[in-house]
Formats: sequence, structure tokens, C-alpha cells
Amino acid sequence: MAISELQLPATVTAHDFSTAAKLADALAGDVAERLRNALAARGAATLVVSGGRSPVAFFQSLAKQPLDWSKVTVSLADERWVPVEHSDSNAGLLKRYLLVGAAAKARFVGLYRPAANLETAALAADQAVAELGPIDVLVLGMGDDGHTASLFPGSPNLAEGLQADGARRCLPMLAPTVPHQRLSLTRSVLGQAAFTALSVQGPGKLATLRAALAGDDPQAMPIRAFLHASLDIYWCP
Repeated sequence: MAISELQLPATVTAHDFSTAAKLADALAGDVAERLRNALAARGAATLVVSGGRSPVAFFQSLAKQPLDWSKVTVSLADERWVPVEHSDSNAGLLKRYLLVGAAAKARFVGLYRPAANLETAALAADQAVAELGPIDVLVLGMGDDGHTASLFPGSPNLAEGLQADGARRCLPMLAPTVPHQRLSLTRSVLGQAAFTALSVQGPGKLATLRAALAGDDPQAMPIRAFLHASLDIYWCP
């Protein structure tokens, strides 16, 4: 089954690919084009991406795209509360695979801050995110439990994080089974992106999407908060 066979809302566009490499290259090309359009329109562009292992090929392809990277700001949809040097740091992942070569000229705004506790770190990240400006391109991922960014089902701050008009830009979040406390941008920030892409791979993620589309409670599956707005889904087996 292909993602285009799902009952998708009219505002959602599906892109099917036969391999992960083709998905990564197509997504990188589309993201770069959107960033170029933003640069032409106002002389600056902002890209927000998700971390984890899945986006590595996309990062590598995007880093090779012809762009005036010196005018691009890059940030993260979420982060583990660990130093950049830690193997699980999303900022570290970007520095290894995206912010290399010409793309190293981009301005990076990370979420991690050393602090006495997670809440204090989240408040500091909230202030940093305030300086991002409008998000031109947002690339999200999705977990098998329906989480996106670090908006996890069952996390204590999830209701606040899912508010469409909430005041907070970044909140402390907890993953129910995965180690490390998290920092996550909120729906009120993520939902304002001019272009949002959701990148997913494999039949498991297709089943998760099908389940998410079958219900309407974002508390149970936070990805639902983004499935009925303008969204491009990129999928491969």
C-alpha cells in the first residue's frame, strides 16, 4: 500500500518514493527550493528540522543544495537535554551531517542550554526561539506512538504544548520510554510554518498514520494536530 491510498484531508499532499535515497533527495530539493523562494522574497530564510537517525540522508543531500546558506537560520523542532558533544544530541547530529561545507555558513539556533533543571533550560530556549522569526520550512518526523517533535502522548506538559495559540514557544517534555528529558517547540510555533513536510518511512509508520487519521484526539496521537492543516507527507517503504 502507498500513502497516496490513505484517506487524506484535502489540505494534505502525499509524495510516494520507492527508496529512502529517492525520498531524501526529493525532500532536500523541495526544501531548498522553498528556502530559495524565501531568500528571494525577503533576503533571509528559516529552516526548522527534526533530529533522530532517520533524517541523516536528507541532511546530507540538503547540505549539497545550492543556497546562500549565510542568510539561512537553522533550528530544531526538539532536542534531548544533553550537551552538543553527547552522541544523542540533535544539535550534534546537525553539525555532523547538515552544517558542513557551504551549509556551515548557516546560523544555527540550538535549544539545549546548560541549566540547573529542565524547566530553566526550556525557558532559556524559549527566549532563543523568539529570535527565529517566521519559519519558512518545517520538517517533522513521527514516532510509532504518534508523537512528533517531542510532543509525546502522556507527557505532563502535552496539553500546553498542543495549544494552537499558547504563549510558550518551547516546553520541557518527557519521553515515556526513551531516556533523556526533552525540549520541544510547541504547536503554536510549529503550526505557523509557511511549509510543513512530514517525512516517514516503512509500513509501521504507514499504519501509525492510518490510525492517526482515524481519530481526532491529539492528546492520544499528537501528530493529529498537524494532519488537518496544510501538510506535505513524504513516504517510502
